[in-house]
Amino acid sequence: MNPADVAQSALPVTADLSILGLFLQAHWVVKAVMIGLLACSIWVWAIAIDKFLLFSRTKRAMDRFEQAFWSGQSLEELYRSLSAKPTHSMAALFVAAMREWKRSFEGHARSFAGLQQRIDKVMDVTITREIDRLERRLLVLATVGSAGPFVGLFGTVWGIMNSFQSIAASKNTSLAVVAPGIAEALFATAIGLVAAIPATIFYNKFVAEVNKQAHRLEGFADEFSAILSRQIDERGA
Repeated sequence: MNPADVAQSALPVTADLSILGLFLQAHWVVKAVMIGLLACSIWVWAIAIDKFLLFSRTKRAMDRFEQAFWSGQSLEELYRSLSAKPTHSMAALFVAAMREWKRSFEGHARSFAGLQQRIDKVMDVTITREIDRLERRLLVLATVGSAGPFVGLFGTVWGIMNSFQSIAASKNTSLAVVAPGIAEALFATAIGLVAAIPATIFYNKFVAEVNKQAHRLEGFADEFSAILSRQIDERGA
């Protein structure tokens, strides 16, 4: 709201307090804050939809792999079927461990003393890589969730300052003069909360989902490491 426009008329005017009207009447700084927060809100929802699809795909892939792994199929056949195409999550963990296993035996190594440690290290690196893939762009949600309300508050403070300038310019403290500036200021706060609240909820949910899938990967890694350890002992004997 421009103070000079208010000063041109001493008579109260009917202000447009609709959402579009509040945006159009706002100071350019408040408009920039609103546009930035709306863009962040759209970005948050885009990330949330992408993560929902990603975690759903990853969970189904883990279920399919575990069903194939515990079905009695030989490890060699399962490795051949999975190594020919890019894999993620649990299948990638299996392929990485089997690749290290096969390299050791194809190299005609005489001692397998360090093989178990190498396999465990490879699986740890694969788990870390998969967790990083699942956590990608979660920092955006955390940033919007924590900074969104403060950015909206900045727009609110600026709008209230502009409203006081309008009062000083018009020398009129009636509600018709004060209300538009206060309304547009509070509107900026509302947009900040609209962006921040979903971002915080999605961030907490996705962090819990990442931890759940990480524990599932670590559990499989421990089980598969025990299986390979027995085979190493048998071959060593």
